[in-house]
Amino acid sequence: MSTSPVEKPNAVLGGTQPLVKYGGLNGNALLYAVVAIATCGFSLFGYDQGLMSGIIASRQFNTEFPATHQRDVNDVHAGTVQGSVTSCYEVGCFIGALIAFFIGDKMGRRRMMFGGAVVMIVGTVISVTAFGPGDTSGRGNVGGFVQFIVGRVITGFGNGANTATIPSWVAETSKAHNRGFLICMEASTVAVGTVIAYWIDFGLSFVDSSVSWRFPIAMQILFALILIGGVAVLPESPRWLIAHGRPEEGLRVIAALDARSIDDPVSVADHKKIVDALQAQASVKANKTRDLLKMGKQQHFRRALVGASTQLFQQIGGCNAVIYYSTVLFENQIGLETQLSLILGGVLSVVYMIFALTSFFLVEKVGRRKLFLWGTVGQAVSMFITFGCLLPGRASSAKGAAFGLYFFIAWFGATWLPLPWLYPAELNSMAVRTQANAVSTMVNWIFNFTVVQVLPTMTASIGAYTFLFFGCINLVFLPFIYFFYPETTGRSLEELDVIFAHAHLTQRRPTLVAAELPKLSDHQIQEMTERYDIHGADQAEDPEAYGAAVNQGTPDTTLPPVHPHDHVKSGEATRVPSPTA
Repeated sequence: MSTSPVEKPNAVLGGTQPLVKYGGLNGNALLYAVVAIATCGFSLFGYDQGLMSGIIASRQFNTEFPATHQRDVNDVHAGTVQGSVTSCYEVGCFIGALIAFFIGDKMGRRRMMFGGAVVMIVGTVISVTAFGPGDTSGRGNVGGFVQFIVGRVITGFGNGANTATIPSWVAETSKAHNRGFLICMEASTVAVGTVIAYWIDFGLSFVDSSVSWRFPIAMQILFALILIGGVAVLPESPRWLIAHGRPEEGLRVIAALDARSIDDPVSVADHKKIVDALQAQASVKANKTRDLLKMGKQQHFRRALVGASTQLFQQIGGCNAVIYYSTVLFENQIGLETQLSLILGGVLSVVYMIFALTSFFLVEKVGRRKLFLWGTVGQAVSMFITFGCLLPGRASSAKGAAFGLYFFIAWFGATWLPLPWLYPAELNSMAVRTQANAVSTMVNWIFNFTVVQVLPTMTASIGAYTFLFFGCINLVFLPFIYFFYPETTGRSLEELDVIFAHAHLTQRRPTLVAAELPKLSDHQIQEMTERYDIHGADQAEDPEAYGAAVNQGTPDTTLPPVHPHDHVKSGEATRVPSPTA
C-alpha cells in the first residue's frame, strides 16, 4: 500500500461505493484498533514476565509449593526448582511458535491469535486450580505442583503462537513510514504488562492466603478475552488474504485501512501492487519450509538468520536476569529486605515501561541499526557496573548494583525490547515471512527458557560473575550488528526484496547497499523486481547469472527513473556503486 491513512480525510476521494469499515472503523481508527489488540497480546506476554518475579519467592507461594522455597542465597537445588517452574512456560511458548511455523500460514493471522488466546485461558484455569502439598485445607498434594507446571506449559502454547503471529499481522496491515512506530508500540507494551503484574504482586503480597498468587495468574484471562474480542471483529492481513485466493476480501481490507471505497483508484492501485508481487512469487512452485534455506537473489536464509539473531541476542544479553528475577536479585544478591525488594522491583518495572515507550519515536527518527548498536553498548556498560559493585561483597557497594540494574533496563526498554519483534517481521520476504517469523520466535523462547532456567543456579553458584558474563556477551554482539544488520527504516516490504537482490548481484553487503540506495518509488521497485527477476524460476539454477541482463555478463545496477515518464539524463547519476577492487 503506497499511501497512508494518516494522510487521508475520512471521505470518499474517488470511486462511487461507500467507505469500507470493520467494527465501525476505518482509516486511522481501524489501524490503531489493530495495533491496540496487538498490544494487548504483547502485554499478556509481559504480564507473565513480571508475574513470576513477584510470586516465585513469595512466602504464600513457597508455602503452597515447598520445593520452591530457597533456604538461603546458596541453596542451588531450590534455585534450580524456581528456574524450572518459571522457565517451563518458555518451553510451552517454544512449542506454540513451532506450531505456528507449520500451520500458521494455513490458519491465517486472526485464527492463530484466536486459538492462541483460547489455549491461554485453558492453561491459566489449570494453573489457578492447582493445590500443592502445602495447602492448609488438606486438598493438595505433589500432583497439584505438577498440575501447576502443566498449566504454565499449556499457557505457553498459546502465547508462543500469538507472539509468532502478531508482528506479521501488524507489519502486513501498516505502511512503510509508520510500520516501525506501530510494531514498536505493540512490542513495547510488554513493559506495560510487566508493570501491571509487578504492582498487583506487590499489593497482594499483604494477603495471607493463596489468593496472593492465584488472583494475579487468573488475571491473564482478562487479557486473553480482550484479544479474542478484538480479533473477532478486526480484519485479516490483506497480504494473507490475497495470497490465499481471496483477493476481493483483500481489497476490502486495503480500502478500509486507506479510508476509501473498494473502487477508489488508490485502493485499486495498492491492491494491484500486492497482487503483482504475490503472483510473481507464486509463479514459481515453492515449498516454503525448504525455501527458507535458499540464498540467491531473495536471500531468504540470510534474512531469516539475521532476524533470528536479534531474538537470540535479546535473550542472552541478560534481560530476563533483570525482568524475571529482579526482586530475587535485590534480596539475595544485594541484600535488601523482602518488602523493599518488591518495591524496588515495581519501580524498576516503571522505569522499564517509560523507556520502552520512548522507542515509539526513536525507532523511526534514529533508525533500527543505530538503536541496536547503542543499546548493546548501554547494556554491556550496565552489566559491568553491576558486576563491579557486587564484587567487593560489601552492603554499601552492593547498593550501587541496583543502579546498574536500573541502567540496564532503561537501555533494554528503549532498544532491545521492541526491535527483535519489528526487525524480522519487516526484513523477511512475504514468501517465507510466516515461517521466518516463527523461527525467530522459537529462537526467542528456547533461549528465554535457557536463561530463566539457569539464572538462579548461576547466581547461587558464581554470584557477581553472572553479570560479568552477560556484559561480555553483549560486547560480542557488536561486530555482528555492524556487518550484518541493514537499515530498514522507511523501506516498504517489497523494497527490501530489491535491496537484498541488488546486494547479491553486486556482491556487496546489504548493510552498504541499504545505506547507499535512495528511497525507491513504486515504479522503481516494480522495474527492479522485474529486471532482477527476483521471484523468477531461475533462482537457484545458475549462480553466475542471477539477475543478469540478457546476453550480458554483469547485471545492470542503474536505477530506473522515479516515475514512468521521467527521462534520466545520465545513467551514472542513478547508478549504485559496484564492488571495488
